[in-house]
Amino acid sequence: MTKTQDEVAKWFNAIEALGGANFGNEVFPGYPGAVVSDGKLTRMNWGFPLVMKGKQGQPLKPKPVNNARTDKLKSFFWRTSFEERRCLIPVTAWAEAQGPKGSKTRTWMSLPGEGLFACAGVWRTSDEWGDCYSMVMTDSAGSAAEDIHSRMPVLLRPEDYPAWLTGTAHEAFDLCRAWKADLIIDQTEEGWTRSSDKSAKGSNEVSSQSRLL
Repeated sequence: MTKTQDEVAKWFNAIEALGGANFGNEVFPGYPGAVVSDGKLTRMNWGFPLVMKGKQGQPLKPKPVNNARTDKLKSFFWRTSFEERRCLIPVTAWAEAQGPKGSKTRTWMSLPGEGLFACAGVWRTSDEWGDCYSMVMTDSAGSAAEDIHSRMPVLLRPEDYPAWLTGTAHEAFDLCRAWKADLIIDQTEEGWTRSSDKSAKGSNEVSSQSRLL
């Protein structure tokens, strides 16, 4: 996210409810990011907590599930959030890992001529992290992104925002399709993880899943 919270709020005609300093330029799974919900620009944790247990049944640190696949939206884990709590995720670009294991690099994707756009999201309140959100992902077949990754975020046009936010579950699901318009694809030599970074030292290490900028 390269825009200020004031710019993002104006773009989405939302009331600022973030408080404090602007959100970070990069957003990683398990960390706070900006979302638009109920007419407000607010901050939530990226990823629904998945409760984990060790071999002896001991509780482990929850895992952030940051992607909600469209073919799983009707499952128990996602169904209520999809039907009742949908949100917009403001971004300026997103990244996918590309290349062989151990030396994956970042490939950034964005929309031409757009300073900001929205990915479809769902959210809920959790005991572990408070309010949290997840990005809805769909099959990328037929899009410019299909050579980069088999899935991509559900990208929404401004005219689709009302249907995603307040429409029926059926209307919202109809929007869960690959983006067929142009994309800007920037294949870099930036390491996806710290151990594979080819160009910039100190890159944050995350799992091989979608990331936002």
